[in-house]
Amino acid sequence: MPRNVIFVAPFPIETTMRFARASAKLDDVRLLGVAHTPPDANGPDARVFDDVVRVTDPLSGTDIIDAIEVLRRRHGQPYRVIGILEPLMVELAKAREHFGIPGTSSKAAELFRDKARMKDALRAAHLPVARHALVTSAREACAFAEEVGFPIVLKPPAGMGAKATFRVSDERALLRAVEGMRVSSASPVLAEEFLRGREMSLETVTTFGKPQVHSISHYLPSCLEVLENPWIQWTCLLPRSLDLPVYDKAKKMGYAAVEALGLDDGMTHMEWFERADGTLAIGEIAQRPPGANISFMTGLAHAIDPYRAWARAVVDGVLDAPWNRQYAVGCAYLRGMGHGRVAAVTGVHEAHEAVGPYIVEAKLPALGAIKADSYEGDGHVVVRHERTEVVEAALKTLVDTIRVHYAS
Repeated sequence: MPRNVIFVAPFPIETTMRFARASAKLDDVRLLGVAHTPPDANGPDARVFDDVVRVTDPLSGTDIIDAIEVLRRRHGQPYRVIGILEPLMVELAKAREHFGIPGTSSKAAELFRDKARMKDALRAAHLPVARHALVTSAREACAFAEEVGFPIVLKPPAGMGAKATFRVSDERALLRAVEGMRVSSASPVLAEEFLRGREMSLETVTTFGKPQVHSISHYLPSCLEVLENPWIQWTCLLPRSLDLPVYDKAKKMGYAAVEALGLDDGMTHMEWFERADGTLAIGEIAQRPPGANISFMTGLAHAIDPYRAWARAVVDGVLDAPWNRQYAVGCAYLRGMGHGRVAAVTGVHEAHEAVGPYIVEAKLPALGAIKADSYEGDGHVVVRHERTEVVEAALKTLVDTIRVHYAS
């Protein structure tokens, strides 16, 4: 009998479907879907799911449980309930508990999702994190700022990445931000010490509560700095060698964080900082594969299938293949000054002439598309080479040469 694996995928976007396809290809798996919008019946992903139940609200725990019950009646007891979206993790854990299905608990999922509780748990485990407070009023926000000093960062407790995150540099800006975010006891905001230094990420694959392998990437510059400066074209670099003391310290810190928060099986994505004095601090850690093409780049760097690696961890509880860093990989995220719709993209030919042999994947901004509001921009170019310095030079060429122009 095939194993009934339920994949909750609200919309069939390409990033999500890469993980769904990998799950469907596992041995003895019948992949069943819960979705608001299933894949196109006439498209290439029409047969990824053996059956799909549509729901009105794919982020609703009640809708998810009701949909799983429909699938259970049709196909039998579910073997696993999985998904990759961060806002879904708590609801997926509650659904597993409802049906008696193994997997990461709702307690652990809530620790990963609630950034204030996450940092409390990490601090209790003696891990370095930014000083923080959950504030419910302007008075509490000002008291926290007085304690740690400006600048500080404000973000939703259940935020994702740098989205809806603000850096404020003085009391006047703080009061404006608190008012704009409508902070109250019913809608608290997480205030954090602003971490200075190099921002990087650490990804893991964990099985049975123990991290098995890891990868490290550099953010050039930090995500928040990119959001605050729309002219910056962000890049992300996975260096070939990880044989530096700072990387070893980050690995130990990241593995300890995963175990402190109680992940069972899956991937994590941790953002961390190296301060000017050499000390490290955790920004936050998510119970999901990394976004922004980092999953894809991790696969390229280690010559593995990252989507299958995730699927094997969450479905089979095993590490699919050994990770051996064989390449340096980087991504240039294409964005530009201005607002409105993409009117033109220049410098593409010149960039291709310069770094064409190293390009693995390129997605140019679509003419007429509305400018994206994230640090990932409107397109990207991924490059790979055995030498880190070649990838670094290629990224510089890409961001110096390609220009995205907008028109209202």
